[in-house]
Amino acid sequence: MKQQVALAAVTTTAATVMAVVALVRQYRKAKQDRQWGKCQRILRKFSRDCLTPVPKLWQVANAMVSDMGASLSSSDEATSSLNMFVSYASPLPTGINEKGMYYGVNLRQTKILMVCGRLQGKNQPISDLYVDEVPIPSSVMIGTSQELYDYIAAELVKFVSAHPEKDDEAPANDKKLGFTVSSGDDQSTAISGGKRSDHWNESSSGETWSEIASSCANSRIEQVDDIVGNLAGGRYYDKDCVAAITLGMGTNAAYVDTTQSAPRWHDSLPKKGEIVVCMEWGNFNTCHLPITQYDTSLDAASSNPGHRIFEKMISGMYLGEIVRRVLVRMAQEAALFGQSVPPKLLIPYLLRSPDMAAMHQDASEDREVVHEKLKEIFGITNLTTMARELVAEVCDIVTERGARLAGAGTVAIVKKLGRIANRRSVIIMEGGLYEHYRIFRNYLHSGVWEMLGNELSDNIVVEHSHGGAGTGPLFLAASPTPDS
Repeated sequence: MKQQVALAAVTTTAATVMAVVALVRQYRKAKQDRQWGKCQRILRKFSRDCLTPVPKLWQVANAMVSDMGASLSSSDEATSSLNMFVSYASPLPTGINEKGMYYGVNLRQTKILMVCGRLQGKNQPISDLYVDEVPIPSSVMIGTSQELYDYIAAELVKFVSAHPEKDDEAPANDKKLGFTVSSGDDQSTAISGGKRSDHWNESSSGETWSEIASSCANSRIEQVDDIVGNLAGGRYYDKDCVAAITLGMGTNAAYVDTTQSAPRWHDSLPKKGEIVVCMEWGNFNTCHLPITQYDTSLDAASSNPGHRIFEKMISGMYLGEIVRRVLVRMAQEAALFGQSVPPKLLIPYLLRSPDMAAMHQDASEDREVVHEKLKEIFGITNLTTMARELVAEVCDIVTERGARLAGAGTVAIVKKLGRIANRRSVIIMEGGLYEHYRIFRNYLHSGVWEMLGNELSDNIVVEHSHGGAGTGPLFLAASPTPDS
């Protein structure tokens, strides 16, 4: 009898334990389901807030067209988020008469990119192309402008000596030099709002070698962003090229217009002819942009809150940071990565766009690249396949919005020029975001196509720049002088 009672007690205890275990599992499962549901709700709201349907894209494009006109207007009452300026790099090369050896310099934040190459006409690639990167010593960086120019001249003497022209080409004192200045693309510069040294506020283009070598400071002073060099390269290869856009860590755009379109500079421009307008379109802002709470927090934490809003939504510097902020909220409110938030996930700008692109474009069955990148960057391990898919989906939402907004800006430029309906327009794209991020590139193209429809989409041709990175100064050097 006692054995039966004991057996019954053991059985009852075991059943109780099993029931408790089942309840604990059920509780954990219910908690996990609630947390996963919270992640899904955060994702769905973020997706809705980032939507860019065609009517929205046209609102953005039309607002940009309006701001472009206001920025060029001579009226003091015209207001614009854009602060565009005219570059005096016009006329641009045609690809017909510009042949021979040319030299170029691209002045960057901490280095000089020197390039030379032989142009052989619009149907031929650049030959004898040489590129050399020279770091700028810290002593020169903090010195005077004259010291910087002297340093550039000295380095150019060595570069040209190493890559001379052929005997039957122009004499040494007729060497043509294109000179461009790059906005900061390094991470520290972009996070600080793209501030640059006063040395970077002066540059020259199309000057003879003798003038540059003798005194860079005495050369013609123009603000020539490297985007203008890209545009010159586009025009060299295709007469229908009307604009160039940079989509990398930073972003900018430049386009060709007529002198009559810029009354603000009427007194300083020729009576007729073409001009190149540098848009600085990263500054663009409108109430029609699909701004989310994550964009607002990113902007508030930046060194330039309220400025460069468009850039903060479409450029490579910020795409990964937006993704990180969404993941932080999911980790804090829905325990996406476990009961504690991974410490490295709280570090701003730790997720860079190349890593984001690698996760987004991971086609493996279990999203192994997503797993590897999260472990490498944030120290996150033991992530379920569903969670990896969710991370990739966040990347997709951010990328699609940014690319389609860039596409809307592309259409805006062509609309401003009045070329959408009946003229072919080529837009040159430059930058790692466009060149290496395939899904971003595809979203941009599809956005332009959706805005224009079957009948008009063939009128805008979006293509990667010719000649390769850093060759823009060569095409500026090849530009004919206004007197020619």
